[in-house]
Amino acid sequence: MIFVISGPSGSGKTSLRDKLLEDQDLKSQLVKSISLTTRAMRPGENNKKDYFFVTEAEFKRKLKAEKILEWTKYLGYYYATPKDSLDKQLRRGAHIVLCLDLKGALRVKRLYHKHAATIFILPPSLKALRDRIQGRCPKTEKTEIDKRIKLARKELQACGDYDYCIENINMQQAVKELKQIVLQEIDKPILAR
Repeated sequence: MIFVISGPSGSGKTSLRDKLLEDQDLKSQLVKSISLTTRAMRPGENNKKDYFFVTEAEFKRKLKAEKILEWTKYLGYYYATPKDSLDKQLRRGAHIVLCLDLKGALRVKRLYHKHAATIFILPPSLKALRDRIQGRCPKTEKTEIDKRIKLARKELQACGDYDYCIENINMQQAVKELKQIVLQEIDKPILAR
């Protein structure tokens, strides 16, 4: 089963994914999908753990060689899901957790249909979203934050395209809801999906 988590920048999707992966009840059943990106590493991130950090030329080579399942360009940087590593995990019987944008989420849902569940993370408000982005990256310029908020307004309209929506007002409660969704989907027979 593939669990695709989406939401605007600052919605908490990555933090929720990480807490889900740390959960004692799910830890042995879930695997984090590691995306490719052309953006620079942020403080505290590690290559091959948080992302595969690649150059734009490397990214384009992989795209041309059809080694990428889905990709997007966000704020000038490419983000992608490597096809072979995802399929390898599925063949091993793992349940995979991905953080993707709307386009990527819908592509995964279309390609893996009954083996994918999409979950959209809603922020409590656009002001809270702005505060979270500024708190995470205090040196981020106002124009960059404004771009993210403008994009967030569009992304929030996509919630209805997802199987589930979780409002992330309180991290603990949101993790609890996410865990319930994952357990429910894992326990569902394939024909019931």
